[in-house]
Amino acid sequence: MSAALFTCDITHARMQPIRRTFRYGSYLWLVDVDDLPRLAWPLRPLARFQARDHLGDPGASIRANVDGYLARQGIDLAGGQVLMLGNARVLRHVFNPLTVFWCHGADGALAAVIAEVHNTYGERHAYLLHPDAQGRAEVAKDFYVSLFLPAGGLYRLRLAEPEGTLRLRIALDLGGRPALVATVNGRRHPYTTWRLLGCAVRYPWVTAQVTALIRWQAIKLLARRQPIIRRPVHEPQEGVQ
Repeated sequence: MSAALFTCDITHARMQPIRRTFRYGSYLWLVDVDDLPRLAWPLRPLARFQARDHLGDPGASIRANVDGYLARQGIDLAGGQVLMLGNARVLRHVFNPLTVFWCHGADGALAAVIAEVHNTYGERHAYLLHPDAQGRAEVAKDFYVSLFLPAGGLYRLRLAEPEGTLRLRIALDLGGRPALVATVNGRRHPYTTWRLLGCAVRYPWVTAQVTALIRWQAIKLLARRQPIIRRPVHEPQEGVQ
């Protein structure tokens, strides 16, 4: 598979206790972890794919770390393809609120999906999913992400593998009621030098932009006296820290 870029509209809708919605544009990479893009030297500051930015051993490859994580869950892909959707490191900075790995067996069938979540405290957590034919899955939330939401709850996800378009949805339920819904809608473009440069101009320093937007929204909620939920001690998962 050749690498692809998705230009995206991303929406966060907070339902309780204060209703608030914000949207922003961005772009995401879809890459085969066995065939990561090799950019010309002048473009490398705009996109680096490094194991230290994802689950597992920073000294190993992304592929080896995915295989290791799955092996601990009793899953062997036998060399099947792994596609990764997320941000690359840009100008030495990276932040991935969500990285999705679609993991296929040797026969090409989808064996599992890994949803890797990062928070702004430098922590990460991986959720192992087995979506249905429409890409839908549920999993208990047990990782602190927001100042204003507890570590618990239930995620309802729709992570259908992208083709020409990207349609992701993540909803968090608390006490049987929706608390947060995030959607990512994108259009696929083959990776080319000019496409990357166009995205970099349209969304300059995209990963820093995402971090800044999250913190700005937090400031707005603090100004409205949204109560803060204290961050619990994070216990890293084996093979994910």
